[in-house]
Amino acid sequence: MAKKKETKTNAMRILESMKIPFHHYTYECEEFVDGLQIADQLQLPHEKVYKTLVTVGSSKNYFVFVIPIAEELDLKKAARVVGEKHVEMIHVRDINKVTGYVRGGCTAVGMKKQYVTRIDSSARQQPTIIVSGGRIGSQVELAPDDLAAAAQAQFADLIK
Repeated sequence: MAKKKETKTNAMRILESMKIPFHHYTYECEEFVDGLQIADQLQLPHEKVYKTLVTVGSSKNYFVFVIPIAEELDLKKAARVVGEKHVEMIHVRDINKVTGYVRGGCTAVGMKKQYVTRIDSSARQQPTIIVSGGRIGSQVELAPDDLAAAAQAQFADLIK
């Protein structure tokens, strides 16, 4: 039986073009499941797995935040670190239009546009973190500083 060819996502192509090393994980999934379920399915430690959240600020600009899967984004801290009065989560129906990715497959690398991106500073306590690979069923593990370089992101305190 022939091995199914791995299809690279835009995020993976960008990481490769930047010569950033990463490990790719795949899992079976037809629709959105939360990061905790994915981590459990792949037997990954929760503190290493991060989710990508997209918000809109009072200026109508979009902002991307990468935080641990078991944590909640502190919207006041998030707004402060990007210089907004407030930010709120975008509607699920808008994720693809804004990012080019689908819910559950959204990653900070390779969105339709380069948005201001912040990664929770807790990521720096891990040698590597795991984020979406750019589609449902795909995760990538890489160094936090490499994710920051690929996503043109900075680190900040973002969680409650």
